[in-house]
Order: sequence, then structure tokens, then C-alpha cells
Amino acid sequence: MQRRNVVGNPLTSTASAVSAAGGESALPPYTDLLWPTLQAVIGLGGSGVIDEIDTAVSERVGLPAAARAVLHGDGPGTEIEYRVAWARTYLKGMGLLANARRGVWSATDQGRAVRESEIRPMQIAYTAEKRRKRMVRTSSGAQVVPLVAAPEDPELWREPVLGAVTDLPDDGFERLVTAVLRAAGFTTLTTLDPDESTDADVVEGTGVLRVSLLSFSVFFRFVRGRERVAADVVREFRAAMVGRGEKGLLVSTGEFTDDARAEAHRHGAPPIDLVDGEGLCDLLQEHGLGVRTTVRTVQDVALVPAFFAELAGH
Repeated sequence: MQRRNVVGNPLTSTASAVSAAGGESALPPYTDLLWPTLQAVIGLGGSGVIDEIDTAVSERVGLPAAARAVLHGDGPGTEIEYRVAWARTYLKGMGLLANARRGVWSATDQGRAVRESEIRPMQIAYTAEKRRKRMVRTSSGAQVVPLVAAPEDPELWREPVLGAVTDLPDDGFERLVTAVLRAAGFTTLTTLDPDESTDADVVEGTGVLRVSLLSFSVFFRFVRGRERVAADVVREFRAAMVGRGEKGLLVSTGEFTDDARAEAHRHGAPPIDLVDGEGLCDLLQEHGLGVRTTVRTVQDVALVPAFFAELAGH
């Protein structure tokens, strides 16, 4: 395979408990790390990379070495790193942190101005909005709201996974692409030098996908660094695909616009399969690549708003 270049501490009591116990159960939950994480970024001059943010948060909440060393699951990451990652994700969703460059987090103007007393209400509002967007309909057409607490939320798990993909160095991203494709059934794989004009990280190449008794030559491109992928990206990919494969596979860590999806299946043009960020996360979960799934027996409890609306006479 050809390689490409492709203030005050509100957690004093918590820290004391950690010192006494030194285990995972004594570590502060990610909700208690929102304010320390924001203040750590501001204290680093307004921006910082993940490692220095993790260290600054641990120092700010007074975590001893034993607590910092507790692994998340089987590792290799630590539990405090995992929880700070969730804090960063929520702060970004709340508009207090930004992640414009890979691996670099910065405080927004709103983040610099927010008061500690405002953090909890903002987190509650953000979580409520996420839950509202996840409302689903039953077979009878009634809407239900899954009552699942973050961060075990079945939708929110993808956010830190995409963050980990975004933070990979170029060669690490290429190795991830290779691992995903081989796990999905590709045999021969060759990566190509990227187009130097692109403004996003790209890994592209050709491979052979075997499905039962059939095999297809595929031209693929994995793109990261764009939140929205428009139709022009699909058109450019189709032009690059000519003579390189029978099928086209375009994968992005972001979302495809409606125009992009329409262009991928435009009548008279070679169809292109699109996989967005959520689909990429699902592939990683399916093949156990950096995502561990633990099956638990739980009750599915859901709120049915129509029932209470009927009681209220609406």
C-alpha cells in the first residue's frame, strides 16, 4: 500500500473523595467537569490540545495520580480522559467551546462570558433539545421519547467516536480507513496520493470488494474535516472515479446535503454510495474497531406525550 501524507474550584469535596478512594467510582461525572474543562481551556490562553486540556482539568479538580491512571474499560484511554471528552462534546454543543482545527479546542466568546451558575441550566436545555430531536414514532404513529440518560445515550455515543477519528494524525487516519475496508470485505487495497487542492483530510484509493460469488472494483474516498458535504464534492469524486473502478464509495465524517445525495444517484450518471459520519460510526461499532458494545438486558421506558395531552383535554 502506498503511503500518503495524508477561579474557584467547585469540586474540592469531590477531589477529596477521589484522594480517599482513588477509583473510578470516586471520579467526578462529566457533568461536574463542564465548568472545570471550560476554565481549563480559558486558563491555557483560550485554546489547547487534548492532552494539555486533560492535564489542566485533572490539576484543577485536584485528582491524585492513582485516580488519573484509572483506565476506561480495558483501556488504553483513561476514565478521566473519557469523561473530559464528554465534557468537551457537551460544551461544544452548548456553544461554549469550538473545535475548528483537528485536536485543538478553543473557548468561544460566549464561553468566556458565561457564569458558572449558567452552566447547569444550559446543559439541561441542550440535553432536552437532543432528546426532542430523537423523538420517534411507534407503528401506530404515536410519538415516544426514549428516557435514556447521557452519556449512555444510544445516539450521543457517536460524537466522541467522530472526535477520536478527527483527532487521528494523517497516517493514523489512513490505517483506520484500511482497517474499515478490510473488515467490510475488501481484499486488494491501494491508496493513492491525495489531491493537493483539497481543503480537508482525504484518503482515497482502489480496492476489490467481494460479495458472495461476485467481486467489484471500487474507487473509494474518505474525507474528514467538513461538517457538510455538498453536491460539488460528489461531482468531483465522480470525475476522479472514471477509469478507476466499477463502483464508487464516498465516506465523510460529516453530513451529506440533500443535493449531494441527489447528485450521488442522478439519473444517467454512475451511482455513488455515500456513508456519512453516523454510518462510519456504525461500521466501527459493527466490526469492533475502537468501539466496544456491551449488551445489557434493560427495560425500554418511554414517555407518550399524547396520553398526557388527552388527560389535559388537548
